[in-house]
Parts: sequence; structure tokens; C-alpha cells
Amino acid sequence: MPAERDLLPYAAWPSPVSTADVARSGLQLAFPAVLGDEVWWTEDRPAEGGRTTIMHRGADGVRRELLPAPWSARTRVHEYGGRSYAVVPGEGPGEGAGRSVVFANLADQRLYLLTPGAEPRPITPEPEREAGLRYADLTVCDGQVWCVQERHDGGDDGDGDGKVSRSIVSVPLHGGAEPRERVSGSDFYASPVLSPDGEHLAYICWNHPLMPWNGTELRITRLADGASWTVKGGVTESVLAPQWRDDRHLYLVSDWSGWWNLYQVGIFGTSPQAIHPAEEEFAGPLWQLGGSPYAVLDDGRLAVLHGQGELRLGLLDPADGTLTDLDVPYDGWLPALAADGRTLAGIGYGPAIPQSVVRVDTVTGRVEGLRRDVDELPDIAYLPVPRTVEIEGRFGRRVHAHVYPPSNPEARGDGPPPYVVFVHGGPTGYSPTALDLKKAFFTSRGIGVLDLNYGGSTGYGRAYRERLRGQWGVVDVEDAIAAAEWLAEEGLADPARIAIRGGSAGGWTVMAACARSGAFAGGVSYYGVSALGPFAETTHDFESRYIEWLVGPSDPALYGSREPLGQVAGVTCPMLLLQGLSDPVVPPAQSEAFADALAERGVPCTYLTFEGESHGFRRAETRSAALAAELAFYQQIFFT
Repeated sequence: MPAERDLLPYAAWPSPVSTADVARSGLQLAFPAVLGDEVWWTEDRPAEGGRTTIMHRGADGVRRELLPAPWSARTRVHEYGGRSYAVVPGEGPGEGAGRSVVFANLADQRLYLLTPGAEPRPITPEPEREAGLRYADLTVCDGQVWCVQERHDGGDDGDGDGKVSRSIVSVPLHGGAEPRERVSGSDFYASPVLSPDGEHLAYICWNHPLMPWNGTELRITRLADGASWTVKGGVTESVLAPQWRDDRHLYLVSDWSGWWNLYQVGIFGTSPQAIHPAEEEFAGPLWQLGGSPYAVLDDGRLAVLHGQGELRLGLLDPADGTLTDLDVPYDGWLPALAADGRTLAGIGYGPAIPQSVVRVDTVTGRVEGLRRDVDELPDIAYLPVPRTVEIEGRFGRRVHAHVYPPSNPEARGDGPPPYVVFVHGGPTGYSPTALDLKKAFFTSRGIGVLDLNYGGSTGYGRAYRERLRGQWGVVDVEDAIAAAEWLAEEGLADPARIAIRGGSAGGWTVMAACARSGAFAGGVSYYGVSALGPFAETTHDFESRYIEWLVGPSDPALYGSREPLGQVAGVTCPMLLLQGLSDPVVPPAQSEAFADALAERGVPCTYLTFEGESHGFRRAETRSAALAAELAFYQQIFFT
């Protein structure tokens, strides 16, 4: 018989998950590449100040770090970055330690060539303005690096973006010449891919005020004469991830039907053909450049990710549209796949499996985990088991969420436990059921978690995504309040002990929800947006017009009615605000203004700042301190 658990106060259960454990996790494994039996990927190092390194796993099974400290392979294109490296095919003896790698260096944003046994060597010029030339979405073909270039020119006081422009360029692999501009004229570019015969370049582009999940175009440029034309897409259609089927045909993902589905199209005007029409998503939002939600195998099939909410891994035959899911132990996958021949590499996860770099043999079905986001896990009994639910929101709206009850084999509580509603950022984002030690940190201590995918989240089709159009600060807030009320009505949570926390756009929702409802005992905002006018004036170029879609054109009355700062008089519960002082996306002034307004009204507020941290805390010491402060905040508001 199982041992009797001790009756202990919630939020004070003994737990093996420490703040240090959580801080050291979150390697953010990303952007796998594969050649034969070799796999590469990037990973962050919280213990090294958040440095991003490049890793390799060879056919010999040995894992090697290719990029030593202090180098950091991180691009600042769009500030959110993306794929920052590319493996050079055909160079070296066929083993990763002998292949060259091109990468964007965080410190100066130049491209460097890393050859075995040598120091990285720059292959792009030093810009006149510090980090003024940035590169992302790299691919190497015929001795050239093809990528998106972002140029920051002068025109301000040196603290903002100045004039920002983008183009697609090719860079000689071994340097010695200026990058050659191949395509320009649009505000944004993504996914440059050369046709197999090298005659055509396919890419995605879009313009302000659109975001890539609103409307994009798939365009073709003939390299011989620079002639360009649109193949698919427009201002009301999001087209993503082109890949060549052959010299004259492309695969792509489009949400023309209301769902991001796969199509194939000829480059000279033939009608697009849906490969597998379904009310499922075959892609995710393009927040970072360089990921692909599908990969072409050598037998003509496509390895694809698809589903509602979580994305499953399957094999799709374009000839007849047959889609067969692979038997793998991972419930979900990040939208970043790579393939070579029959070998596939991706990032898989499960509720009890950390995000992992995975290699799959699509013929034999062999699955091999190569690297995990978390090296050591606590006993599985301390890990929460998520339950996916649908909540009825305002006006009968369906709202998606994952519920994580408290879980601890040594302790139990008396009555309904406290809960925290987690609100993801974006706001065009998605919260998966991937194992997250941050959630286990709370649930193992007797604090439940509801992870909310409010209206506007991805994973549930364009109509669900567009609930937030013109309604930011309304739909997301109403859904967060509905989630808290549902927890209480279902008897899952103590109604007096429900808090809310979120980062960036999630921080906005936290502050606004606390202003509009008494459902929350307190709120925790990480680098949240509090005022729309200043945000639109000071944020980076990628999101500088996003507010127009989320709320509307600049209007002081409208903005004041939506923004947390304009509703601050409604906040009566305690707040904890955490902010990085080097954040170019949501500048510190946003949190400072809200903290000052609360102080003027006598509302309890703790405002913590962190030197050197940007948008998303990367250093282990910062993560540990922030999490400790958050737990102390919950213990105080729930039990004093």
C-alpha cells in the first residue's frame, strides 16, 4: 500500500525541485540540422550567462560542443532571432568535427566561418554602426551563404532602431567580398531557398502593418535577370515555409482554408493543390526565422507536424495524400524539422519527457533521443500530469487550457488548493504540455497551474487566432478571468487563492486582468506591456505596427481604455513586476510606469530589475532569483 501522505499547508510542501534546478534547465534546444547520421543543433547555456552554443552528435555517438566560450551563436534579427547557423555541406571528411559551420555572433552580429581546429573567422564586413548588420535564416549552397540581412542605419539618438531595412543576400563562404543583395523592397523576408538547379530563389515576404500570421506572399526571383513574381499569398493569407519539390514546383504551408495546411504549386502560375486538407495546423507562428514544420525525404514523402494544439509527427505521401503518424514516445514537437535521405531530426517532448533533440530513421522507425533540455529529473511522482480542457468563456466562447494539479507523493492539503493562471506571451503564441520544471516547481509545493491558450493563440485555426483582432485587452483578459472562475466553480481551486502570471504580452494580460476583476489574489508580470502609446514609439521594428492589428490605429481614448496603465485605478490586489534593464522589445519604462502608478495609489507592489537581461531572462542567477521572488510572493498573498 502507498505510504500515507502528510497533511501540510499548501505552497509549503517539501519539494526536490529547487530554483537552481529550474534555472539550469531551459537549454532551449533549437534548429536541428542533419547530414547522414550526424545531427547539429543550438542550445542555450543559462549557467554561462545565457550563451548560445552549437552542438554536434556524430555517427560515433559522441556529443561535441563546436563553439567554445565566449562565442555565442545568436542573431538579433527581429530581436527574436532564429536560426543562427548553417552546416557547410561537402566540406571535411564527413564527420561533424571536420565540417565547417557558419554562424552569426551575438556580440557584433557578423557572420563567422568556424573551421575545425581554428578560431572563427569573420566573412561579413564590420558595420559602421555597432551590430548594424544582422543575419538570420542561413543556408549554404555552392559556396554562398544565403540569408536574410537586417540593416540598422542611423537617424535617432542611438538608443532605438533608427532606420531598419531588410533584404535577402548571398555571402561568399570564405569572405573576401561584400554581401550581394539579391532581393529587396519588402519590409520583411523569411525562408530563402534556392531551386535545385540554382536558377530561382523562393522566399516569403510581407509588409507593415501585417505580421507573418496575418498575411504574407510566397515570391520567386529568377536570379539570371532579377525578375520576381508572386506565386501564392496576400494580405489575408499567411503562407509559410516554402521548399522545392523539383526545379519548377514548390511545397508550402498556407492558411487559405482557415488552417495552416500543406500545398504544392508550380512556379509559373499553376493552381495550388492541397496535399492533405484537414482542420489541423501543419505549422506554427513565425516568431523566429529559420524553422521548418516539415521536411522532404529522399523517397518523396514529407515528414510533417500536424494537429490541433499539440503537433504530432507523421509521414505524408504527396502522391495520394496519405498521412500516417509515426510511433514515437513524444506527444508533441516544436515546428523545426530537418531531414537528409531517410533520417529526420526534430525537437520532441512529452508531459514527462523534457524537450529533446531526436533522430528518427523513417524506414526502420528507430527513434533516438540525443540531448534533453533537463539532464536530471525528479521522481515522476513529483511531476504534474496535465489535463487538456475546454472552458466556456464569455458569450459561450470555447477557450483552451491545460490544467496541472498539485502533485507530491509526500504531502497532501486540506481543501481546494491555490492555483496560478499562466498566460503565455506573443500574444500570438501557444502553451504546449511539454515538461516544464517551472510548473513542477509550483505543483510539487502544492500550487496548481492552469496554462491558458486564450483566444488569439495559435494551434486552433485562423478563426481562433483572429479572435484577438482589435480585441487585445478584451478577449485575452475575459478568457483569463473565465479560467479563474472556472477553477473555482469546478472546485479545483480555492476562490480566494487564485493568482495570475505572464510575460511580455502575457504580462499585459496579467496587469489588465487584475485591473478589471477581483478574481485574482495577486498578479506577477514579467516585462509586461503597460502603455500602448509609448510601446508603439519605442519597441523594435518587427512589432512596431502590431498594435494596429491588436487594438487599432493610435487613439488616446481607445488606448487608454485598453492598456493596463489606463485602468490602474481598478487594481486592488498585490503585484510583482520583474524586468530586464536591457530589454529592446518591452523597455523598462513600461514596468516602471505601472509600478509608480500602483505606489501612488498605495497598492502593494514589488518591482525587481535585472541588469544585463533582455526580453526573456537567460542567466541562471536571474532565473533563480526571479523564481524565488515569485514563490515568496504567492506564499505571502495566499496565506497572510
